[in-house]
Amino acid sequence: MKTIGVIGGGIMGSGIAQVMAQADYNVILIEATASLCRKAEQRVSKSIDRSIEKKSLKKTDKAKLLKRIVCSTDIHDLKHSFLVIEAIPEKIKLKKQLFKKLDQALPSNVILASNTSSISISEIATSTKRPTKVIGMHFMNPVPAMPLVEIIVGKNTSRATLSTIKQLSKQCKKTSVVAKDAPGFISNRILVPMINEAIFCLQEKIGTKEDIDTTMKLGMHHPMGPLELADFIGLDTLLEIQEILYKGFKNAKYRPAPLLKKMVKAGKYGKKSGQGFYRYNKSRKK
Repeated sequence: MKTIGVIGGGIMGSGIAQVMAQADYNVILIEATASLCRKAEQRVSKSIDRSIEKKSLKKTDKAKLLKRIVCSTDIHDLKHSFLVIEAIPEKIKLKKQLFKKLDQALPSNVILASNTSSISISEIATSTKRPTKVIGMHFMNPVPAMPLVEIIVGKNTSRATLSTIKQLSKQCKKTSVVAKDAPGFISNRILVPMINEAIFCLQEKIGTKEDIDTTMKLGMHHPMGPLELADFIGLDTLLEIQEILYKGFKNAKYRPAPLLKKMVKAGKYGKKSGQGFYRYNKSRKK
């Protein structure tokens, strides 16, 4: 019960790996290539540095934490893990393929969790022969700083699996909420349509991007405006979630804003691409 696997060393996966290491777990971080492993390790190192700057970690913690995280390209290295958390792109086909592969490669007692922000856990579980041990663990970005983890219980997820994940969340110093397996769960069922509505406001020229963001920051006390937050999340990711909501509920109120679709088609994904609603240069908004 001391080893956890994390698949995907991007922003979310590397953050999850850091948090698990901080909770005294050994982490096997899986990436597709050795090159991606090196990038994931660098990402974790920089994230730990930020935590040190914010005084949530000590300088002496860094070497210890990095030693607990080992990156590999072989999923069979996860065989001694009691839990594997998937943090790959938000594509149902990719997730189901991965869970099928994990199900075949790992012992039947290993819990398989998805960091999905909108995809049905019950549907992901159908690609395995262990649906009672499939669960959602939706961490918030940036993982080391955000205190919430949204736990999603699938149709067949067992109480024992839920209990294990709730206890793990507590050990990671996260507050957990349990959500029904419905499109968007709790967090994105509320957040993404709000952002989508802000995009409609911009599209209809009800206000400038700055005025829309300022309204929500100063009027609603949000730490970040919805359009700025959209850039931070990734417009491509937002579109995927919005389309899942639209398809899942078959309700026009979840229709993605045409401007959002247009920007994604143009490759304007937000901060990660350098341009979204704002332009970015060396992580600074313009």
